[in-house]
Amino acid sequence: MSSNRRPLKSLGQNFLVDQNVIERIIQVADIRPDDAVLEIGPGRGALTDHLAQRAGRLVLIEFDHALAAYHRERHKDNPRVTVLDADVLKVDLAAILSEIPAQWNVVANLPYNISTEVLFRLLEVHDRLSRMTLMLQKEVGDRLAAPPDCSEYGVTTVLLGLWFDIRRSFIVHPGSFHPRPKIDSAVLTFIPLENPRAEVGSEEIFRSVVKASFSMRRKTLANCLKSAECTAGIGLETLLKACDIDGRRRGETLSLEEFARLSLWLSQHPSQNA
Repeated sequence: MSSNRRPLKSLGQNFLVDQNVIERIIQVADIRPDDAVLEIGPGRGALTDHLAQRAGRLVLIEFDHALAAYHRERHKDNPRVTVLDADVLKVDLAAILSEIPAQWNVVANLPYNISTEVLFRLLEVHDRLSRMTLMLQKEVGDRLAAPPDCSEYGVTTVLLGLWFDIRRSFIVHPGSFHPRPKIDSAVLTFIPLENPRAEVGSEEIFRSVVKASFSMRRKTLANCLKSAECTAGIGLETLLKACDIDGRRRGETLSLEEFARLSLWLSQHPSQNA
């Protein structure tokens, strides 16, 4: 069984072929002999053999049925490797990671068309992770590292920033892939925090506040928050005054800590937030 078939455009497949980049990713991932590793979208296996040699446990999630079968055959004699023929956006990640008590090291070359959705799925299980090394399109990496009050700063920046330290390790150019994408990629390292960067009260309310604040980027914060379910039945002036935030500002100018203040106040006033 061979992995050398044409990439499927429908799955956003761009296979990594540059050995120098592969070696750099493995180095950044810092796999230890007792690590439990989750690889999302192994593709043709550019990283997989390296991971299988280094990890104490390796689980692969591959949506492409033919490639999942290829990996199952290739690693059939390695009891430390499990291949799941599944969609990472639909599987129960928490159940997969609960297989062993250890924290998981995640490695992935994420398809461009689902990268943000996968990030949010991984955010849901941040407490089961020790480290993530992810290759994403550069523009997503720019958003994750963006400061307030710039065009790249947005929902992804704030929500992922609550639970992860994120740094860019290096840029990967189109020539490192087959087929060549039209844009650069970036390898990022995510280190989960033991505690959130700021106290937010209810994380559901925090997400609602952040998403509403960026829902109309040209509108003021006060106008954006009017549409948030979590602010129904409260006086916005009271909320904004209590949090010492000017409602005339735009949402993209708020820091993570200011979003946290809004969320915490709303979480602490359930009678006004019913």
